[in-house]
Amino acid sequence: MKAMFKKMAPLFEKGGKFEKYYPLFEAGESFMYSSAARTQGGAHVRDGIDLKRLMMTVIIALLPAIFMSLYNTGVQGLLSENVAMSDIGLVAAIARGAMVFLPIYIVTLAVGGILETVFAVVRKHEINEGFLVTSMLFPLIVPPTIPLWQVALGIAFGTVIGKEVFGGTGMNILNPALTGRLFLFFAYPGQISGDKVWLDTSVDGFTMATPLGNLQADGMSAVSDLSWMDAFIGFLPGSLGETSALACLIGALILIFTKVASWRIMLGSVFGLIGMSYLLKTFAPDAAHYMAVPWYWHLVLGGFAFGTVFMATDPVSAAQTDTGRWVYGIMIGVLTVLVRVLNPAYPEGMMMAIIFMNLFAPVIDYYVVKSNIKKREQRLGLQ
Repeated sequence: MKAMFKKMAPLFEKGGKFEKYYPLFEAGESFMYSSAARTQGGAHVRDGIDLKRLMMTVIIALLPAIFMSLYNTGVQGLLSENVAMSDIGLVAAIARGAMVFLPIYIVTLAVGGILETVFAVVRKHEINEGFLVTSMLFPLIVPPTIPLWQVALGIAFGTVIGKEVFGGTGMNILNPALTGRLFLFFAYPGQISGDKVWLDTSVDGFTMATPLGNLQADGMSAVSDLSWMDAFIGFLPGSLGETSALACLIGALILIFTKVASWRIMLGSVFGLIGMSYLLKTFAPDAAHYMAVPWYWHLVLGGFAFGTVFMATDPVSAAQTDTGRWVYGIMIGVLTVLVRVLNPAYPEGMMMAIIFMNLFAPVIDYYVVKSNIKKREQRLGLQ
């Protein structure tokens, strides 16, 4: 196989018959083997990590969330059809969940991959591995009942508007997967929110709201009948991959250990959420009010855990300075609770908080760098 790639390479390289299709050839070669391209001269950083290894590490970290996505989606669907929990086996639940997840993933990969390829060919650059992660993230943040044509539309919007218009991988200011989901939320709210979209079931008219969806109306009673441990493990209805805080925690440990994601952003988000939860609780009229929901429930409900680990830490759209990462993470946690508690029309605030802070990340870094320069000038007596 390697000899075949070597033999075909001259046809796709500069001056070859299929020169303009070099991105397709390079993508296939890089998928099977290491790229044949090598840096020819000049001093440069040597490191054991490259874009391919970084993206593969993220995908490995996503595997627990994907497994829980398949299992919980299958379990919730079977339970809604009056199948007893004791009769639901692991294989049956995963098989049922796969029937929901795989079509969404295949459409995401096909549509987004084609658009990535088109832009790579037009711009005459390599097909980057960044879309592998985006194609894995997007299916995990949508409801199991979303129509496939909306999946195609959402990933197309996220890929083109969220990334390619800025120049492609490494130049986007917004997270592409979240950009696509945000577009779907405002364009088709009926299929992306409410109480009819969280369970894939054959029972007509069967509905079930998420605890966050009931927060404004029911206050503390929205979670009083739930088990915190069930919510932590992920046995609640919700978007495909966002329900299990445990799976996200495992992914976080992998990303932190490999230094692929910033622990400062993750910890800052948690601190911001805890602080704002305590602040709002002090203004709650009574202990049953929705403003009194404890911080530990906010941690495991909705997409906070998933967003903190896999979305907020996007190395391109997040803050780049250490101090900036703390500010960026804390503000995401603060905004998430504010939107969840004080906005009855939008119970899940994580997506909006991350997108909003994506826009402010460059400003945060600018003032952090400017502050550091000012302190050095003062220390050196230049002011």
